[in-house]
Amino acid sequence: MWDYTDKVKDLYTNPVNVGKMEDANGVGHVGSVVCGDALTLYIKVEDGIIKDASFETFGCGSAIASSSALTEMIKGKTVEEAEKITNADIVEFLGGLPEQKIHCSVMGSEALINAIADYRGEKPPVEDEPEGQIICFCKNITDVDLRKAIREHNIKDVDTLMEVTEAGSVCGSCIPRMEDILEEELAKPCEENVCEEGAMTNLQKIHKIEDVINRIIRPGLKRDGGDVELVDVQGDDVVVKLHGACSTCVSAFATLQHFVQEELRKNVSEKINVKHI
Repeated sequence: MWDYTDKVKDLYTNPVNVGKMEDANGVGHVGSVVCGDALTLYIKVEDGIIKDASFETFGCGSAIASSSALTEMIKGKTVEEAEKITNADIVEFLGGLPEQKIHCSVMGSEALINAIADYRGEKPPVEDEPEGQIICFCKNITDVDLRKAIREHNIKDVDTLMEVTEAGSVCGSCIPRMEDILEEELAKPCEENVCEEGAMTNLQKIHKIEDVINRIIRPGLKRDGGDVELVDVQGDDVVVKLHGACSTCVSAFATLQHFVQEELRKNVSEKINVKHI
């Protein structure tokens, strides 16, 4: 479990300014719900002053707390004052964040930039989200970029991966996830590591599901204090049980659908449906 400040814990359990703002005149979006981290920031500007702000986010406790903090920080400020706020200011407002969670504050500062641009009539291309999940927010590098670099350059260590892609070269908070991706790629028995469903027996499918859960899904959840247990496999229905922080998280359903199920569909079978008890 990460060591969070009381301010982070309070804004995670009791977030403020949550929800879509129908009359917003500035909207900023970053990330992708499908990939696990996303934030939409709404601002209402009158006479050059941000009168109100709210947010919608999909992510961990740090993402919720950072987004909530940002809305409090910008309300009452002029647009010019608000656009000077950096992710370091968000971290300071929260009393600090674990190094591995700094990217949550980076998302906030990027969403603010996009919202202000939208207010000024400079519409950010929301539809042009990067392919894959953003791993390095400082350099806007996704897991797809990293996996492609590993394959094309035959990379065997994280230092070379950093040198080739520049991921992890700023704050370094994404290095643990880069190491996971490198380990996953090096463990693949073939170029695409895709098993044809027709060639798998039910027992092989179960073993494959267990492998993906233990190698990819559980490490991802454990980084946020959660865990998952495989309970049963009934054809294409995979029954799991969430533990730890995930069992009580407000984003538990989204985690099951957009992380657990997506990873199993990507690595085992597109027909898999995840259910929980």
